[in-house]
Amino acid sequence: MKLLEINNLRTKVGDKEILKGLNLNINKGEIHVIMGPNGAGKSTLANTILHNPEYEILEGSILLDGEDISKLNTDEIARKGIFMSFQSPEEIPGISVMNFIKYAKSKITGETPNYFEFREEVTNNMKELDFKESYISRNMNVGFSGGEKKKNEILQMLTLKPKLAILDETDSGLDVDAIRTVAKGIKMFANSENAVLIITHGTKILQGLDVDYVHVLIDGKIVQTGTSKLANMIEEKGYDIFRQ
Repeated sequence: MKLLEINNLRTKVGDKEILKGLNLNINKGEIHVIMGPNGAGKSTLANTILHNPEYEILEGSILLDGEDISKLNTDEIARKGIFMSFQSPEEIPGISVMNFIKYAKSKITGETPNYFEFREEVTNNMKELDFKESYISRNMNVGFSGGEKKKNEILQMLTLKPKLAILDETDSGLDVDAIRTVAKGIKMFANSENAVLIITHGTKILQGLDVDYVHVLIDGKIVQTGTSKLANMIEEKGYDIFRQ
């Protein structure tokens, strides 16, 4: 069953067209990976799906569960069930990790979660991610290392339980152990009722994951789709073989 359907998507930033007729279908239960050189449009795609106002849709549609979400505000799209982790998560002084996630959960469900049950769920997820429980009371990402910020993004994903998780280079700048933790979080999250879209430059995060499709994005279009073997080919030969 289709969860996300993108048809002939054209997007510009400022005066420059970035996405040039991109098509992508993601079904429930699938893990998709998008790889491509710098400037190909990978992060543009993620930001366009979440309707970042800096990215203007020129043509095409974005459907979630058959509903066109391309004109909805970002907060409405999030409530519909799309989550995005960032390459460089923002620091938010004055708001604890616990309060941030609890507030986000209440906005998605429309109900305030039971504090003690919710705290137990969050701390259990933190343990699975080797994330120190003491960080639950710390200001959001303030003073966190790069790896801790990325673990915090995965913690939010596990707790908010979106329909579609978009991970925009969550593995960027992480050491081997942190990448394994992020991959573990993805495996914990993925099930038959949701989907994952991983945007990455490397293949390390894919090791141990049961990836369904790898897409090569070149100059604003997906030019080839294959299995995880395609990612290995990219690692070995680069992107020149896909350029026309």
